[in-house]
Amino acid sequence: MKDTVLQELYGVIQGRKANPQEGSYTCYLFEEGLDKILKKVGEECSETIIAAKNGEMGETVGEISDLIYHVLVMMADQNIPLNAVLEELDRRSQKIGNLKQFHQTDHET
Repeated sequence: MKDTVLQELYGVIQGRKANPQEGSYTCYLFEEGLDKILKKVGEECSETIIAAKNGEMGETVGEISDLIYHVLVMMADQNIPLNAVLEELDRRSQKIGNLKQFHQTDHET
């Protein structure tokens, strides 16, 4: 597997945004707008959860792939560079011992 697959996919998505092509599902999503894109992200998220709960690895992998694709479309729609997310993930991977921070809740809300 290439380690650039996300960058290449994001490039294709950005290309579809800049140069729409008839019959392209990605272009359809951009034409429909943010609400449609967000609806698809939500649907794929739910389907990923269900697949994981069912314990079918192949189905779960497929749903995760669908979710990642739709998140990338959302990012392109919002002009969020892939590198911004990758840099944030890299920054977070450097953290150690922050378990307590994740479990803090605001009981006022």
